[in-house]
Amino acid sequence: MTADTYTNPILNADWSDPDVVRVGDDFYLTASSFGRAPGLPLLHSRDLVNWTLVGHALERLEPAAEFTAPRHDCGVWAPSIRHHDDRFWIFWGDPDQGIFQVNAAQIRGPWTRPHLVKAGKGLIDPCPLWDEETGEAYLVHAWAKSRAGVKNRLTGHRMHPDGTSLLDEGKLIVDGDSIPGWFTLEGPKLYRHDGWFWILAPAGGVEAGWQGAFRARDFFGPYEERAVLEQQDTEVNGPHQGGWVRTAAGEDWFLHFQQRGAYGRVVHLQPMRWGTDGWPVLGDEGAPVLVHRRPGLPAQPPAAPATDDDFPGGRFGRQWQWTANPQVGWATQHSGDGLRLSCVRTGDAHDLRRLPSVLTQRLPGVPSAVEVELTLHGEEPGARAGLAVLGDAFAWIGLERAGDGGVHLVHRFAEPVAERERDAAHPRLAPRGRARLRIEIGAGARCRFAYDIGEGLRWSGPVFAATPWRWVGALLGLFALAPSGPGHAGAASFTEFRIRPL
Repeated sequence: MTADTYTNPILNADWSDPDVVRVGDDFYLTASSFGRAPGLPLLHSRDLVNWTLVGHALERLEPAAEFTAPRHDCGVWAPSIRHHDDRFWIFWGDPDQGIFQVNAAQIRGPWTRPHLVKAGKGLIDPCPLWDEETGEAYLVHAWAKSRAGVKNRLTGHRMHPDGTSLLDEGKLIVDGDSIPGWFTLEGPKLYRHDGWFWILAPAGGVEAGWQGAFRARDFFGPYEERAVLEQQDTEVNGPHQGGWVRTAAGEDWFLHFQQRGAYGRVVHLQPMRWGTDGWPVLGDEGAPVLVHRRPGLPAQPPAAPATDDDFPGGRFGRQWQWTANPQVGWATQHSGDGLRLSCVRTGDAHDLRRLPSVLTQRLPGVPSAVEVELTLHGEEPGARAGLAVLGDAFAWIGLERAGDGGVHLVHRFAEPVAERERDAAHPRLAPRGRARLRIEIGAGARCRFAYDIGEGLRWSGPVFAATPWRWVGALLGLFALAPSGPGHAGAASFTEFRIRPL
């Protein structure tokens, strides 16, 4: 890479199902957040290569009662972001509830509370379009077979221009079953260009699929189709679902994701142009690029979404999300630095996958070392806190209060099929009640755990291979908990959270 080029992926972590919009000289991106809160991350860039996280559009998932416990693969699926009538709009599908919308005058909010535009099961991947020429508004969405019993089709609606309701029962506008070789058509993004309605939508599944383009003179069709981005002989499997954006100078670019196992869905930037036949050409004649000339935009300093945190005043940065809607008292603000987590009492202390009070961020997509300093204050026997790698399988290292009052360094794990954790190494006495915890994440998301309890850094247990959830990459997590019982169970403090490339 040189100063004039960029290298994919531009976002090397799980920013799943990205969509993008330009407003003036600024670009904004949102992504799926599933069952974590806050949801709908908001990223900003001036050059389409360097991105920072500036906030979230969804403070809590709704209906709130549905998200008091983790629902890792539910919640916010595949959002779309648009700018219309001097407001930002985000639409998304909750596969169990229906199609929601929020909007705001400024990207940093305040955002409206979620509004249910269309109720139903299996309604996913919605995208609105306001036709500036006619004043008409439209919405397209896909279907999740797990809830609706159907998939591989796109449904179109006329929409009220205020974005609050749909004006018809909907019509099947693209039937993937009628297209030879096409399956799992989903993730549509809707545009107007050169007198055509365009739908950019992937098919073929996230591991080995392709990006398609559809066009019609009338919104309700008939549409003709073409595959416009495929893996071909590159290393970019399943170049999938994303969005088209045009710079102020008229350059066209396409952002999409690539599924990378435990790392989740990382984001690539592809050049885009319109061919002489009027169809879009993505990447290098339809193949993904790994290195390419930068967009013709003013040079920006290197930037990436934050990972490190000193937790000033007990507050955590925007990069952190709870595994369900948070409750008051999980994290306590104070006058110094460091995150103070209450040891939340739970009957599920044996399985981190069931806990709503785990504070998480995305697993880095490059080999990295993760470190944090932990002090356990809780005096309750069984009170514990630690640093975790959380997915369909999980592992953690941390401190636990024993029945005799002592504090032990413990390292535990659970396989995907296991219903409870077990020791990954023999417990060791941690006389000061403090430990420096470390996870080294190597190639293939293989994790080595280590600790320092005053005797220097020591390795612990065997290598652990991180695993994703069904749709979500593995997560890094901080937690504090205690067994069920009455009264307050104390707290744990975390300081100097750091992620460094290996």
